[in-house]
Amino acid sequence: MQQYVILASLLATVGATNLMTREHYELKFFEHVQEYGIHLKTGTEYVERLQIFADNVDLIQTHNANPKHTYKLGLNQFAHLTYSEFLDAVKLGARTPNLRRSTNGRLHESPKDVSALPASVDWVSAGAVTPVKNQGQCGSCWSFSTTGALEGAYYKKTGSLLSFSEQQLVSCDVGGANNGCNGGWMDDAFTYVQKNGGITTEDQYPYTSGTTQKSGSCATSGWTNVDGSAPAGFTDVQPNSVADLMSAVAQQPVSIAIQANQAAFQLYKSGVLTGKCGQNLDHGVLVVGYGTENGVDYWKVKNSWGPTWGEEGYILIERSDADLCGVLDAPSYPYY
Repeated sequence: MQQYVILASLLATVGATNLMTREHYELKFFEHVQEYGIHLKTGTEYVERLQIFADNVDLIQTHNANPKHTYKLGLNQFAHLTYSEFLDAVKLGARTPNLRRSTNGRLHESPKDVSALPASVDWVSAGAVTPVKNQGQCGSCWSFSTTGALEGAYYKKTGSLLSFSEQQLVSCDVGGANNGCNGGWMDDAFTYVQKNGGITTEDQYPYTSGTTQKSGSCATSGWTNVDGSAPAGFTDVQPNSVADLMSAVAQQPVSIAIQANQAAFQLYKSGVLTGKCGQNLDHGVLVVGYGTENGVDYWKVKNSWGPTWGEEGYILIERSDADLCGVLDAPSYPYY
């Protein structure tokens, strides 16, 4: 009986210091739990998660009510987590690179007349980008950035859009900078695919590390590399240059690393992310376009946290010399 009294007392405190009534948060939380299949083991855990959820709902409402903000927050699969729990859930894994580490000596050259570049580019609508994927609880973002860039380059070469296997990279590309669920680097992964004679498809080698949270052993059978999928090499883009990255993205999707351990990333929903964001690179993603929204220039970035996060899995990050989140620090792309 005492346990139920304590639980009822805890539940009564939910919403006491929040913007809305407890019933308001409970209804939203019930829908949230159902939508994302969240399993709560005890009544105490339910109350704790409900309070965290309520606080995040208030944060969203307060942020979105400010007309000065260029982006919106919203509920997603991370809304019942604290900020520190969110960081652990996404397992940010990209390792800060040694810039200009390219072994093939190629450096992207932007056109002399950058004004001739298109005002906007969107490789998603052009058909060169596969549906948004989900890395789950494995620090394998680098592999998703790699496959995304390879998929775009292969599409440009063949006109065929294939979904390449992140699991092959996570389990088989070991050593050097790449360490499965413990992080890696896109340039090294491009080199692996080149030396390996290509990469297989998602269907032949499906991704499992997101649920197992383990890199797994490299499968020796059951898959074959896609003919013609081995790139001739990769090209680094001159860092800290908006024009150089724009010209690279104008020709194909480009791998980048960003600093994503920012509070805004947890509940980002839409619009152009502006404000404070550093350059301590910790997350591999893919630039799939650029443009302007409500007068703010942006990079369109494909993430690997599933389609329920952000703008159906994408985020728009301010495009400027300020280098928000480190977008300009280390771009690269494969070539055939």
